[in-house]
Amino acid sequence: MSELLNKSFDKPDETRMFEGHGHADVLMMGDRPVARGQFEPGWRWSNDVKPIAGTESCQVSHLGYVLEGRMRVFMDDGSEYDLTPGHVVAIPPGHDAEVLGDGACVMLDFGEISGYAKR
Repeated sequence: MSELLNKSFDKPDETRMFEGHGHADVLMMGDRPVARGQFEPGWRWSNDVKPIAGTESCQVSHLGYVLEGRMRVFMDDGSEYDLTPGHVVAIPPGHDAEVLGDGACVMLDFGEISGYAKR
């Protein structure tokens, strides 16, 4: 990258709709995507993204920062982790997740998300 890039999620380069509960806005920063996921109450990866991904669990690596709301991540090995605002998280492939509570979970993702929820 040889120039400064300055973009806003108010005008995303792409919006990826989930099956029912939310979306991800994507900014291309050079050759790297950055996403802001808006996961609405009732969102669960296995219901809202699995039909798009076509895999049994999420096979994307996420490097994220939780801005608001709560989410529980279920790893394929049976472990579970709760995410809350202010958490920075590195989630390896092989997981499911769901929004907790009545509010949306909003998360920035700097991970390997070029194909995440992409139709």
